[in-house]
Amino acid sequence: MAKGYDSSDLLILEGLEAVRLRPGMYIGSTGVRGLHHLIWEVVDNAVDEAANGFATKVEVVINADNSVSVTDDGRGIPVSVHPEYGITGVELVFTRLHAGGKFNNDNYAYSGGLHGVGAAVVNALSKWVEVEVYSDGELYRQRFECVYDDDSQKMLYGEPVTKLQKISKTRKQGTKVVFLPDNQVFATIDYQYDAIAHRLRELAFLNKGISFKLVDKRDKREDEFKYDGGIIDFVKYLNQNKATLYDSPITIEGNKDGIYVMASIQYNDSYTDNIVSYVNNIPTGEGGMHETGFKMALTKAMNEQMRKSGILKDKDNNLSGDDFREGLCAVLSLKMQNVQFEGQTKGKLGNPEARIAVEAIISEQLSTYLEDLRNGEVVSKVLEKAMRAAQVREATRKAKRLAREKNKLDSAPLIGKLASCSGKKAAQNELFIVEGDSAGGSAKQGRDRKFQAILPLRGKPLNAEKKRLDQVLANDEFRIIIAALGTGIDEDFNIKSLKYDKVIILSDADQDGAHIRAILLTFFFRYMRGLITGGHVFIGKPPLYKITRGKTIEYAYSDKELDEYTKGKKKYSLQRYKGLGEMNPKQLWDTTMNPDGRSLIRVTIDDAAEAEQRVTVLMGDKVEKRKQYIADNADFNKEDHFAKKEAVTGE
Repeated sequence: MAKGYDSSDLLILEGLEAVRLRPGMYIGSTGVRGLHHLIWEVVDNAVDEAANGFATKVEVVINADNSVSVTDDGRGIPVSVHPEYGITGVELVFTRLHAGGKFNNDNYAYSGGLHGVGAAVVNALSKWVEVEVYSDGELYRQRFECVYDDDSQKMLYGEPVTKLQKISKTRKQGTKVVFLPDNQVFATIDYQYDAIAHRLRELAFLNKGISFKLVDKRDKREDEFKYDGGIIDFVKYLNQNKATLYDSPITIEGNKDGIYVMASIQYNDSYTDNIVSYVNNIPTGEGGMHETGFKMALTKAMNEQMRKSGILKDKDNNLSGDDFREGLCAVLSLKMQNVQFEGQTKGKLGNPEARIAVEAIISEQLSTYLEDLRNGEVVSKVLEKAMRAAQVREATRKAKRLAREKNKLDSAPLIGKLASCSGKKAAQNELFIVEGDSAGGSAKQGRDRKFQAILPLRGKPLNAEKKRLDQVLANDEFRIIIAALGTGIDEDFNIKSLKYDKVIILSDADQDGAHIRAILLTFFFRYMRGLITGGHVFIGKPPLYKITRGKTIEYAYSDKELDEYTKGKKKYSLQRYKGLGEMNPKQLWDTTMNPDGRSLIRVTIDDAAEAEQRVTVLMGDKVEKRKQYIADNADFNKEDHFAKKEAVTGE
């Protein structure tokens, strides 16, 4: 008999219980990304003080016990008692969701945090939090902890264990928050220095003149980021490993209807564009209305200048936006109120008024720049590049048409290569892109034909970073991949046509395998980025070793695991896999392809600017930069190598 359902079954989560029950709703995950999100929430509050003119420096310290302190020299969290709730401002923002000073525009014209949720969420997911406020010559301190309540017989999270106490006199001004993440919530509490440094550098670019310092007391590392040029320096940083057409980026800045717009533009000699956008310091990796307005304004202003300069005649058609964006590197930063985010990762700006403001400001100021005779040399180089791009685009259009004709799944290029699956539901299907015929043969025999398709690569594809799109489309291996996925490429890309929910790169655990992974990830990043942002690209992790003891077989996926399996054991045989082809079909299924036991790394783009840098360094023309990066970072046997060191990273 079915259990009855009445009002007694309704659960009321009080205080911070909801955060503990569903932490992913507030910080995205309980993995490495969610762990770092705790820092971002506290840092965002400090940055809001700086962005609104109340602070000049932010310091983040990783302590030896993996607790983190974030200090700013802003106004300090209010220490007075709230007239309605009867508790201090400090206790209010750290124990109540949706409590803060960002809901009206009197305290913050612009804010990038979670509007009062951030501090309370950090408190809820930490073992303890200690807050110091330096205000009006006084130092105040309060501590919060997870404690067990004997009366209710349950844990209380983020509970104040002291009152807000006046400690001493001080000349400081601002707030210091120290917290220790709860290891019962997070898979790890080991913070990654590089990930934090990348975000602080980004914030320093976006908030010119503000100092961001990072100190790691675990291994005595530290960095300080401060850029008086702001996003001008940001564009130069993004282009540092590329050959630029001119030295000084074009800079645009203006305000329309309360929306403050900043943009910096510098062209390089590459074949792709890189537009990095932000709203209130928050990355908008999926673009949105502001990027749409930027692209429309750029295309309009450039075409008008082409006609004024006589490059385009009355009988000529306008050039396309793609022509003007070839080689474009731009940073677009908005400050606005009432932000509306959309998209799968909430990384897409949905405010229509943002498009109107950006288009108006960019159109007016870019046109003025283009018409100024003092900028003639720069303008000529940009327009000439656009004309060459238009000529190549026509050749590419013909190549695409040819590729579409050739790349139907039943056509000659795929026969004998793609081993398709019988399942017709794309959401359940997987495509393994496998290195070589030998590994391809094992994978075809070992797979589950119902939902797993195998595509062996018989040769190494081109490095898409160094080739035009028409050259990429002429490459057999890339044409096969495009046809197998069914999404199209570049501006024709349509994620709704994807035939496989998971696209899994499966290559050998050596230098050649890493190179193939880098080539494929570069291709996806440049021409099918929606595969990555949609969460469809994965890296398979085959074992490095087979350990046999009698009839018992174990597999080690790293040197660390090998040490664990063999420690104190004398009688065993060891096989080091040089390639996937050395595994028989059953071994490959058991270790690498079986969904119930395999290990996959999802490829993500957490930091678009950093991903751009890594792709350029690893796959670009500057050999010394690449050698240095590999020397500093490569360790092909390290367990988390691919999660941290690939051009685009996965958690």
